[in-house]
Amino acid sequence: MHAWREHERLKGKFHPEHPDDVQVLLHDGGPRVTERRPELAWVRVTACSGSTFTGTVLNQPEQLVGVQQGSVVSFVVPEGGEHPLMVTEKYLRERADWIVHPCQQCGLTELFDAPSDLMAVVFPNMPQNSSLEVFTAFCGVCGGAQLVQRRDAPDERQRQREQPQKKWWEFWKS
Repeated sequence: MHAWREHERLKGKFHPEHPDDVQVLLHDGGPRVTERRPELAWVRVTACSGSTFTGTVLNQPEQLVGVQQGSVVSFVVPEGGEHPLMVTEKYLRERADWIVHPCQQCGLTELFDAPSDLMAVVFPNMPQNSSLEVFTAFCGVCGGAQLVQRRDAPDERQRQREQPQKKWWEFWKS
């Protein structure tokens, strides 16, 4: 018996006649990295480690160049979003340091790209060895907005509640 067949995140997602096959959203990166749209493809699950799954792509994507039939891919099942999503090893390494807030339009709770790759594209003049605490990204599924926040960053909403409110004419005071 394969552990992934009983995994809570994959329940109800397998093909009824092929108990190891699931549709995964494959991509060549998000909208800041590529113009190619993501595609759904069947993936045969071959392994799982925690909430990360590995599988073999069963059909040829139509317009993607980074993934072909027979490719071995890793994927996760987002808390918000309709389909499992292909991820890279770099994304998995960086993901634990970030909170990806749900997309305002479709609810997706994962990114298509590693946060460091997004920052390099969106903020190309950012000084080397610097990092952002919070930034926004375009959702790879629908193009909506996702807030991406470093886990150790102060909660901006809490900080605003704690700061005394200034009068409208005091906006220039520190």
